[in-house]
Amino acid sequence: MDFSFSADDRLKHGWQFDLVFRTGRRETGALVRLLFVTGTNESSLVGVTVGKKIANAVRRTRGRRVMREALRRLLPWVKDGVWLVAVMRESALRASARDVYCDLAASMKKRGLLVSEWPGVDWYVDGDKTSE
Repeated sequence: MDFSFSADDRLKHGWQFDLVFRTGRRETGALVRLLFVTGTNESSLVGVTVGKKIANAVRRTRGRRVMREALRRLLPWVKDGVWLVAVMRESALRASARDVYCDLAASMKKRGLLVSEWPGVDWYVDGDKTSE
């Protein structure tokens, strides 16, 4: 499995984010709000946002890093043709990366965005036993 999170896996253009925000469906977890569009003809693309009103720049940057790490571990099992945007909630800024990962995985599973081969919530799914 490839657990990289390259630029090819990300939503890059404003119109892509706008499409997901305007027409996408929503799933709200305790730490992460998920917006997604299914049925696109492209591969799965993901984006991360943290609103300016919830924290200062340093905390928002940490939040984006935590969210990208959680998505990196889940990306190999996201169904093809899904564009999703993960929006960090204010309560997630105080949570650990593992908690954000578990909340994101639960929301994606609930909405059927993960393939059936997904091994379940496992923080060490990428074989990296040293990261927290």
